[in-house]
Parts: sequence; structure tokens; C-alpha cells
Amino acid sequence: MPKGSPELTASRRQEIVNACEKLYQTMSFKEITIKDIGAVTSFTRTSIYNYFQTKEEIFLALMQREYECWASEMYEIAENNTAMSSEGFASAVAHSLENHEQLLKLLAMNHYDMEENSRPERLTDFKIAYGDSLDAVRACVKKFFPETDCESFIFVFFPFLFGVYPYSVATQKQLDAMRDAGLDFKMHSIYEIVYSCVMQLLGGAR
Repeated sequence: MPKGSPELTASRRQEIVNACEKLYQTMSFKEITIKDIGAVTSFTRTSIYNYFQTKEEIFLALMQREYECWASEMYEIAENNTAMSSEGFASAVAHSLENHEQLLKLLAMNHYDMEENSRPERLTDFKIAYGDSLDAVRACVKKFFPETDCESFIFVFFPFLFGVYPYSVATQKQLDAMRDAGLDFKMHSIYEIVYSCVMQLLGGAR
């Protein structure tokens, strides 16, 4: 760990994650290298290894931050509403994830490789953020829909999130391939997909 204040360490880590996020907007996970990330930061490429040992750790930290932001929004939904209809809650969740397209994109990647190529302490930090997002959704379901089996909701909803991005975003190459394959497939928005899933899981509860 580099010498310096905790604030400086945290600031450097965030700068690296921000650089990764910027590159990820126009490049794929496979294309991005530590050298690329270093070129977008204010310090040398080799300095990155003082904070992250692998590219996967940087992406895991980016996903951790996305989970933390989303969990905060879900807690706000629970705290700022005394009651919600199934339609209102489904819409709120769909809008929140619509605003976190990057989280859904990250989830569509090879999660296993990211976790396997990260140190245990980095993976633990990530799992804490992931667990908090589970608790945030639980808080909403238990408060607004006490008659719903909360754990069944969680068991279906969170694995479902891994497939939202591929069904809502496609490259022209993918669209051309589906056309050439004769697939009768219609892309739907993140909002439409998430809203439909939440409504089905709530079973029309009010």
C-alpha cells in the first residue's frame, strides 16, 4: 500500500476507477489495459499497481461503486414512501436501473473471471456492497408488500439483472446477425424489461 493519507489513497483509487469508467464507455473490457487506464490518470501506469493488482480489480471496484449508488437509491425509495402500489414500485425500480445502465452492462460481463482475478480483500469489499443492495431491495419489498415472499423475490430478481443489458442493448453487428438468422426478436428498453419482471414477481400485489 502506498504511503500517504487515507484521503489521498481513496482519491487515487477513485481517479483510477473514474479512468476505467471513461474508457468503458467506448471500449470493451477485453480491449482496455492497465496501460490505457494509466494514460487517463494524472500519475504513472506503474503507480496503479500500488492500488490495484489487476484490471479485474479495477472493474470490480467500478461495479462495487455502482452497487453502492443503486443501493442508496433503493433505500431512499423505502424511506421516502409510506406505501406504494405494485405499479409505482415497479416503475421506481425500473427508473433506478435505467439510470444505472453501466451496472447492468458490468453484470453482463464474465463475473466469475473478475472475482477470481481479484484479491480476497477487494472481493470482500465488493461483496459488502452487493449485500447492501440485496438488503435495500429487501427493505422495499418487506415494507410495501409484506404479503410477498421477499426471499423468492430476491432469488429471482438479482439473477435476472445479469440478462437485462443484452436484451436491451445490441450492436449493429448483433442486430444484423439476428436479422440474417431470421430471428423474430424485438429489443426492449431497460425500463420495460425491469418493470415487467417486478410486476410479475409481485403478482399484482397492491
